[in-house]
Amino acid sequence: MLDAVVVGAGPNGLTAAVELARRGLSVAVFEARDTVGGGARTEELTLPGFRHDPCSAAHPLGINSPAFRDMPLDRYGLEWLHAELPMAHPFPDGSAAVLSRSVAETAASFGPHDAGTYRRLVAPLLLKWDTLVRDFMALPLTTLPRDPLTLARFGLAGLPPSTWLMRRFRDDRARALFSGLVAHAIAPLGGLGTGAVGLVFALAGHARGWPVARGGSQSISDALTAYLKDLGGAVHTNYEIKRLDDLPPARAYIFDTSPTALARIAGLGSYYERFRYGAGVFKLDYALDGPVPWTAKEARSAGTVQVGPGSRDIAAALRAASREGRAPDKPFLITVQPSVMDPSRAPAGQHVFWAYGHVPSGWDGDLTDAVERQLERFAPGFRDRILARATAGPPELAARNVNYVGGDIACGAVSGLQLLLRPKLSLSPYTTPHPAVFICSSASPPGPGVHGMSGHNAAKAVWRRIRAT
Repeated sequence: MLDAVVVGAGPNGLTAAVELARRGLSVAVFEARDTVGGGARTEELTLPGFRHDPCSAAHPLGINSPAFRDMPLDRYGLEWLHAELPMAHPFPDGSAAVLSRSVAETAASFGPHDAGTYRRLVAPLLLKWDTLVRDFMALPLTTLPRDPLTLARFGLAGLPPSTWLMRRFRDDRARALFSGLVAHAIAPLGGLGTGAVGLVFALAGHARGWPVARGGSQSISDALTAYLKDLGGAVHTNYEIKRLDDLPPARAYIFDTSPTALARIAGLGSYYERFRYGAGVFKLDYALDGPVPWTAKEARSAGTVQVGPGSRDIAAALRAASREGRAPDKPFLITVQPSVMDPSRAPAGQHVFWAYGHVPSGWDGDLTDAVERQLERFAPGFRDRILARATAGPPELAARNVNYVGGDIACGAVSGLQLLLRPKLSLSPYTTPHPAVFICSSASPPGPGVHGMSGHNAAKAVWRRIRAT
């Protein structure tokens, strides 16, 4: 009998397996697809030689992850590559606000009225970042926080809606960039705890940047897999699980899946019926014959570029997708240009580029024209650079990855109490009514992102259960 079986070979499932194998337990991972990866994959989606990331591409939470930093993943081929700027937010006049590694440079891009405000908000938290990120990403707390005062200071700023926090800024340059940071959670800006989302992305960028993995996001998954195998763990691909009986006997079963899939496979009935899925995304991957012709020079040297004229435009786009049930006419876009940092991702002189906008859950329309019109506003001539494109709306995303219910790449709405208390209101979110079944996906704390911390935290819960029996 195995000690633990993990269902799903995404970053969280692989991390959970590694953590248990490091403790000397026998572990096997089962993945329905023919390769590992989940939300961290790399594929030739457009033309030969153009290597795209179907989901996550830039990894501010990955490079800052306490779980990943405690593993020797560099020995297994994981290398982080940085652009000159982690992120830029261009404006219609050709200027841009930036998220730089330097707090001072970032603050200066907001203008004189808000520079001091931003420094006072961010600098004290950044000094304690390594401790803060461990406390924040280990929620719900299983031990006392290492720095309760800094965590409390972070909570006072971050737990109210981001719209409250943004009242500190006088100009819209700062509000627009911060709104874009919050929008990575794919939820309206006025929700509880959304200020924390923006702060985490800003602090992560200042601390260690927003890098890509050399060769693509698949490198993260491949490094975790290689490390797991060296620890004695096994990985089985092309192995679809429909019920627990499809798996070998084990003391614990850990699911890197949506709550919906877990309930179906483990026979938990309506246990997760109140779990909410959020808005979907419409994603485009491009093969380009040259770099994106951004008007703002800062955007040309940034790894990630947020595309939305102002905070009101971003709020309206999120509101349309999340609450009004329609695709926005002028979508807010999150874009990543990996080949700015990693030329190996495309043939010489050519580039890969990635963009997505928010749409209602399950939306089956085509946002391509709206996305490209928005890009042309900030990068005139963009369409002339396109060699090929691959599009994926909510139905295609859900078909590629069953955890993306309705095209929700966050594996559950990141809003309201579900921002922190997911997948259920519980002091033990990784456990289920079945004593041997656990959940470790992005549906559990600390939530979405390629950081492995949901798997790390779930592995601790499994270890405690196994040790007690």
